[in-house]
Amino acid sequence: MSAVHALFLLLPLVSAQTYHWGPCPNPKVQPGFKVNLYLGRWYEIEKLPASFERGKCIEANYDFRQDGTIQVRNSQFYKEKTRVAEGTAVIPDPREPARLGVSFSYFTPYSPYYILTTDYTTMSVVYSCTDVLRLFHVDYAWILGRSRFIPYATVQYAKELLMNEGIDIFRMRPTVQTGCEDD
Repeated sequence: MSAVHALFLLLPLVSAQTYHWGPCPNPKVQPGFKVNLYLGRWYEIEKLPASFERGKCIEANYDFRQDGTIQVRNSQFYKEKTRVAEGTAVIPDPREPARLGVSFSYFTPYSPYYILTTDYTTMSVVYSCTDVLRLFHVDYAWILGRSRFIPYATVQYAKELLMNEGIDIFRMRPTVQTGCEDD
């Protein structure tokens, strides 16, 4: 099968994603990142479309496991039900702790999960990208907050940072954070 045929077979899988021609960008990440300060609850403020995130009240919780890996617990309210996905994050290279790998299944490889910036107490900007045969790439980007709502200026700062790193945010959309269980 040619690469072009493979590409057309894969396109339906990424229809709910954001994809672009060419390889993934390689953005700068948070210098001096301290994972222990990053742990805890983060609420999704805005994101690029992701087929696995269609609900509202989306949040991520990070905590150390005894084996030194990081437990990732994502939740969302979708179709009248809270749905939870649990995964594992690792830091493949301790010299670059802001470049994590995350997997939600024993059968899938770790996907990039790059912390571009965070102040640990208010907001975080996260980026992930998957190359498909180096012909195109699928982007994921999230603006996260320690509360369900963060100032507009903070969101704009996060978007500018993504754009300055060559990441197309045209399809970025706010996540509904109202009508959640703890409102």
